[in-house]
Amino acid sequence: MTPAFNISKTIQDKFYPFTQTRDAADIRIGILTIREKWERIGYEGTITSLRLPGTVNPSETKELNRLVDIIHLNDWAIRQDFEIITKGRSSQAISSTNKTINPENIFLEEGARVEHCIINASVGPVYIGKNAELMEGSMIRGPFVLGEGSVIKMGAKIYGAVSIGPYSMGGGEIKNSVIFGHSNKAHDGYLGDSIIGEWCNLGAGTSNSNVKNTAGYVKLWDNATQTFQSAGIKCGLMMGDYSRAAINTSFNTGTVVGVCCNVFGEGFPPKYIPDFSWGNERYIFENALKDIDNWKKLKGKAISEAETEILKTLYNNK
Repeated sequence: MTPAFNISKTIQDKFYPFTQTRDAADIRIGILTIREKWERIGYEGTITSLRLPGTVNPSETKELNRLVDIIHLNDWAIRQDFEIITKGRSSQAISSTNKTINPENIFLEEGARVEHCIINASVGPVYIGKNAELMEGSMIRGPFVLGEGSVIKMGAKIYGAVSIGPYSMGGGEIKNSVIFGHSNKAHDGYLGDSIIGEWCNLGAGTSNSNVKNTAGYVKLWDNATQTFQSAGIKCGLMMGDYSRAAINTSFNTGTVVGVCCNVFGEGFPPKYIPDFSWGNERYIFENALKDIDNWKKLKGKAISEAETEILKTLYNNK
């Protein structure tokens, strides 16, 4: 299919399913998107590659070469973005109800609400965005990012390196994962070594495997070759924008869920679920749009004409 954005077909395939619905520069890693990182340091040129700038010297970059690099480089990216965003600024005061380790490495933006939590920032920084909330009993180990307006539910257990983008919900156990934004993993269940796009929802009890029982190499769907390729020893769930999973869904190691999928049914879902899947059937396009709009209304939003056109192009090219 023809790329929907100003990126090559090679990059679009490498970072499938996330580049089906966004330019590669709008991938979130660390606290910021790639585009936002370069804008923060004053770069005004066209972003033509997936390079992540350093804080001391922007020319000292790291490059994303494959999808799992988003997970592998997230620890580094959080630390770099933390330096950029907090330099010369003061954190909001941390309430005395919390138990903290290395509090100088914790930054709370204006309106952040954090009470009766345990936060260990000795192994990496912890950044809590504007108007975000850590509910009581949350246990956080850095590096960790909670984006603007996002919420971590009571008793959550989060290990670094985890980035949760704006207006999302986190709960249960989360480790070494990136949630782009406007998505929900709000209940008990495990999410590890995974990437979740925007406007996704993981039903209560949903978990993923990130290591094979044999401890062997995990294979991940490669859109360019239409085959499964090695992704290393650890790899969890890759879920494209607007996709959802029913309660108690169990995802196998290295599962790729495309754009706008409704995942439900008995047993383990397939390790590759194509765009616009509704269980074992193809989503009716009008129903897909209606369901997306219903989910967006829960966060006070509505599907836009631009989103509709992108999704229509994807749907018609399948």
